[in-house]
Amino acid sequence: MENLDVMVLRTLRDWRQAGKRALLATVVRTWGSSPRPIGSIMALAEDGAVVGSVSGGCIEDDLIYRHTQAYSGKEPGHQIPSGPPSFVKYGVTADEAHRFGLPCGGTLELLLEYDPDPDTLDHLVRGLEAGRLMRRTVRLADGAVSLEEAAAPEELSLAGGVLVNTFGPEYRMLLIGAGQLTEYLATMALFSGFAVTVCDPREEYRGAWSVAGAQVVGDMPDDVVLAFRADRRSCVIALTHDPKLDDLALMEALKTDAFYVGAIGSRRNNEARHERMVEHFAVSAADLQRLRGPIGIYIGSKTPAEIAVSIMAEVLAVKNGVTLPRDMEVAQAKNLRAVQANDPGALVCGVAGAR
Repeated sequence: MENLDVMVLRTLRDWRQAGKRALLATVVRTWGSSPRPIGSIMALAEDGAVVGSVSGGCIEDDLIYRHTQAYSGKEPGHQIPSGPPSFVKYGVTADEAHRFGLPCGGTLELLLEYDPDPDTLDHLVRGLEAGRLMRRTVRLADGAVSLEEAAAPEELSLAGGVLVNTFGPEYRMLLIGAGQLTEYLATMALFSGFAVTVCDPREEYRGAWSVAGAQVVGDMPDDVVLAFRADRRSCVIALTHDPKLDDLALMEALKTDAFYVGAIGSRRNNEARHERMVEHFAVSAADLQRLRGPIGIYIGSKTPAEIAVSIMAEVLAVKNGVTLPRDMEVAQAKNLRAVQANDPGALVCGVAGAR
């Protein structure tokens, strides 16, 4: 599954290029609990087709009803939406919050842009498809839009009569090895919005690959990492258990801005990997601090599917800036369990599962 924002903007562009009237809704403010974060977008076409989300569904239903009635002209009181962007709030009262399915006390405000320019949308979508981070600025007085490439992701801002929202290219995941664990992890990454590339020079593994939507390449892993050009929206994970394939790829990945670099393996294998990378590749201690392993969170996983859940959970936590408790790290949790096994009277707190 591709990045949701790119999907919304591409669909909106296609509608507008086909001559359909449509609007773009953006969550610009929230108070209390909110089902969708600030910056979330959805697009609504004149025939009621919708892509994206600004709530759990009830607000979308209200917007669809209001605007399809207006576009159809069936109800005189509903005028065809047009002109400069406008604001609409949902959940202002307790009754409305209940009606629209908002959490208790939740309120959100949307900015509605009517009939966005298809050429500007096409420029934005093409930039995102080319892997560029794009800043979109909307002048509220008349809806004029300007675009420029951004150097870093930014939070949505609404001040001085302009809305600024930054859209990034897809998060990307490069997986080294095309085994069964990789198939589960690639599947989870795809439905989490990552673009997935799988590298394995071993033909017998590539030939058995069965996950649609992931790009599979057969070059040597270190060359693939170089060509991948990992950035702050990328992660690189080695899953082959073969140092000949994993180590060089990891060494190159540690030179990039990838937000997550890790490798499968036991605590002992992880220590041996560190020793090899220092001795043979002169990897610095600072770079090794970025190398995650054993990867995943400690949930008692044993099967490939459960281990993939464990890894994906850690990747998403790092992506979202969440610091996990140390006792959820695989190595730390296993060390604590070893202490407890050797001394049944030892107090081990916070260990809820194992892998």
